[in-house]
Amino acid sequence: MSDLTLTKSRIIGGVWTGILTGHAGDDAPTLSLTHKGEPLTGLTSVRQDDGTWRVDAPIPADRIADGVQTFVIADTTGGDTLASFAFLAGESLAEDIRAEMDLMRDELDMLKRAFRRHCLETAVEE
Repeated sequence: MSDLTLTKSRIIGGVWTGILTGHAGDDAPTLSLTHKGEPLTGLTSVRQDDGTWRVDAPIPADRIADGVQTFVIADTTGGDTLASFAFLAGESLAEDIRAEMDLMRDELDMLKRAFRRHCLETAVEE
C-alpha cells in the first residue's frame, strides 16, 4: 500500500491536473497513465514549493469515443491506483439517461399519488 495520495484539482484544456502528496525526495514520482490497460505518454510531475507535486495528465483526443472511457493514474513502483477519471459520451448513453429519467418520473408520480391517497385516508375530520 502506497503512502501517496493524488487529489484531482481540475480538468481544463484537455489536461487532468491533480496534487500528489506523500512523495519524499527530489526525484519525480514514477507514475503511469493508462486507458483500457494501454500506457499513454505525456504524464508529467512538477514539484511545488510546498513539497507537493502537480501531476498533469493530457487526455488524447483519439481516446475519447462513444461509451465510457476510463483513464487510470497509478504508482508504477507499488502498482497502486492513485486516481481515475472517466468520460461518458455518445448517443447510446443519452438514450440510457433519458430512459432512466422517464423511469424516475414514473416512480415519482406513483409516490405522489400514494402519498396523496395516504393523506386523504388518514385525514382527521373536525
